Amino acid sequence: MDTKELQETNIWTLYEKGRNYNRMLNVYSDTDKNYRMYNGDQWAGLKISGIEPVQLNIIKPIVKYKVGIINSNNYLPVFNAENFDNKEFKEVAEKTCELLNKLSAKVWENDNMDYKCRAMSKHSAINDECPIYVYYDQENNVPVNEILSKNDVYYGNENDSDIQNQPYILVKQRKPVINILDIAKRNGVSKDKFEYIKGDSDYFEEAGENSKQEKDNMCTLVTMFYKENGTIHYSQATRYCDIKEDTDTGLSLYPLEHMIWEEKEGYSRGEGEVRYLIPNQLEINKTEMRRLISAKNTAYPQKIVDISKVQNPNAIDKIGSTIKLNGMTVDDVKKVVGVINPSQMSSDVEKVMNELISTTRELAGAGDIATGDVNPETASGRAILAIQQASQMPVTEQTISLKTCLEGLARIWLDMWKTYATDGLTIEYEKTDEVTGDVTTEPVQIPYSILQELQAKVKIDITPKSPYDKYAQELSLENMLKAGYFNPQKLSELEVYTEILDDDSSMPKAKLQEAIKRIKAIQEKISQIQSQAEQLQARANQFLGTQSDIVGMGQYGNQMINQMMPS
Repeated sequence: MDTKELQETNIWTLYEKGRNYNRMLNVYSDTDKNYRMYNGDQWAGLKISGIEPVQLNIIKPIVKYKVGIINSNNYLPVFNAENFDNKEFKEVAEKTCELLNKLSAKVWENDNMDYKCRAMSKHSAINDECPIYVYYDQENNVPVNEILSKNDVYYGNENDSDIQNQPYILVKQRKPVINILDIAKRNGVSKDKFEYIKGDSDYFEEAGENSKQEKDNMCTLVTMFYKENGTIHYSQATRYCDIKEDTDTGLSLYPLEHMIWEEKEGYSRGEGEVRYLIPNQLEINKTEMRRLISAKNTAYPQKIVDISKVQNPNAIDKIGSTIKLNGMTVDDVKKVVGVINPSQMSSDVEKVMNELISTTRELAGAGDIATGDVNPETASGRAILAIQQASQMPVTEQTISLKTCLEGLARIWLDMWKTYATDGLTIEYEKTDEVTGDVTTEPVQIPYSILQELQAKVKIDITPKSPYDKYAQELSLENMLKAGYFNPQKLSELEVYTEILDDDSSMPKAKLQEAIKRIKAIQEKISQIQSQAEQLQARANQFLGTQSDIVGMGQYGNQMINQMMPS
């Protein structure tokens, strides 16, 4: 079969167009370079002998510090009902959102989203952007989130960073040929087209050096998503064979989100942290190498020997060996062997290198001042928190970018539940008894019709989780307890205080709201008990009053009988 005579699929034509655009912008070569520099392979291609290519990697600490700051909070999606027009349905919608919050928390935990948040932050810091693809697990009725490489996603409009505005999106996958053949069989592709699905060596655009070394016979599969009449359609193809015909997913949102490290005007993929640190990193390494070479050549004493006067020259470099001379006395040995004293190296070289390191870190927002280098034993909790919050200022934009990405993911989750959960959702709801504190679990069913009618917005609940934040929370809650703010008499003040707290406050706003609900529930229970006791007391008093009347009438009757009887 001559591949030159085969016609490429339409999807592959779009894919090739995207690849040419990325090649023009050096996306693939920059990706490999960014990861090499971060991982420490900073002398790639260097040929040198006589000295090891040492390096002082400042890129990795900067990236790790900023990624750590971004992920110093706990993130969790929260759904809020927006069915304002339908007052009768509003209460049902609010209860549904409460149940969906329980389900999203479970998805977050089971899908290990805390780790994936850190991974997204790291990849976007190194390589500008980190896409994440969402597919739906029909068996368990849950969305599953898969992190992709920047090199594997192609946008119809590479100048717009809003994914939902894209005319189409291509997702590339390298899969074993046998797996693609299995997909083709399931999708009803005729067997006469199987010969068009064959292995290739089209792996040059894969991210990372090791990904270019494939063990199995692999082939490229491209999935195309696009919008038509308000819903998302998709199809799949290899270079010469259509694998999946056009299919309407029913979704209203692309099942794809991405985190970009920093906005770049006119470019959909943003700008990362590593790219513009590379020139400084290379100069630091070169300066350190020059220092070492200079030290090797001049910082140690060097021997000078007249070989013609020595019988065994090799013994000169051996410790404790005997040097044999030709016809000379021992007193004349200094005429044969001499030593050049080491020269002093200028301290300016070390100063320049240290200044380059410190300045690079400071300008990158990861210097000693930014990282909040304080002694917790000598600083107050408020001072530590103030320094910590100040250190987070350089990564505020990245924190917002991660939060925006997670909100987009949560909207995709809701879109999938509303589209694919045709049999409704069954959610395990934990109910806590306000008085005894006992926790019981019971399944709650959300009908598909309610999901269809539900209108909800998404926000990300942010809870600080660093050790200093936890210490500040415990101290603040302890002070509130001592001040009596958890007493029913001060409940109104506690409600006002909790209401005006920011969502990302160091105080646990969600926990305070839960405490308020519990206090109210206990008060309501106490009021019910008191009301029942009052009713019982009133009945008892009424009963006792009736008994007193009966006794009084009995005494009056006896008096009348005694008067009527003769004496």
